[in-house]
Amino acid sequence: MVLRLGDVAPDFTAETSEGVIHFHEWLGDSWGVLFSHPRDYTPVCTTELGAVARIKDEFDKRNTKVIAISVDPLDSHAGWINDINETQDTTVNFPLIADPTKEIANLYDMIHPNASDTATVRSVFVIGPDKKIKLTLTYPASTGRNFAEILRVIDSLQLTANYSVSTPANWEHGQDVIVVPAIATEDIPAKFPKGHTVIKPYLRTTPQPNL
Repeated sequence: MVLRLGDVAPDFTAETSEGVIHFHEWLGDSWGVLFSHPRDYTPVCTTELGAVARIKDEFDKRNTKVIAISVDPLDSHAGWINDINETQDTTVNFPLIADPTKEIANLYDMIHPNASDTATVRSVFVIGPDKKIKLTLTYPASTGRNFAEILRVIDSLQLTANYSVSTPANWEHGQDVIVVPAIATEDIPAKFPKGHTVIKPYLRTTPQPNL
């Protein structure tokens, strides 16, 4: 099953390190980040789960729940979480899905046979409160993810969902944004009273409107 932006994220029921969840019900009205790991006790994944645990409050500030998945069973997860807490000087504070049958991995197309026919690739899905997929990322097994970038994208997604703007290359929270082309230049002052700059007729910027 190939999932694309705008598709509804498939619902599922799963055992996790924090109990059984029903995915859509667990998400509720929150945004969500679902990210996969090839297997337990792998070095890069160990650093990634530790990194997310250390910045979980940043996801909380953005009304975003995080949940990881690996194709190993719960007892394996329990031992691995102990290792993560020890080696990454943190406490894993979000659920880790057990998917030994690979049912969820296949549901989300996380197994790419040309990379590995047994382990999941490092997939990331950002899911909106409407349960639709807003972002997909796929990393090779050798490259750890940049979770600061994932937070940056969530900032952009949440901003652009509520205002008629886009974010430029390398945009960071607090910087100017781009007014979407559908808004006529003469209509910008009424919608964006903080002011605007016309760089080209198709490229108009305005201060971030939700600050």
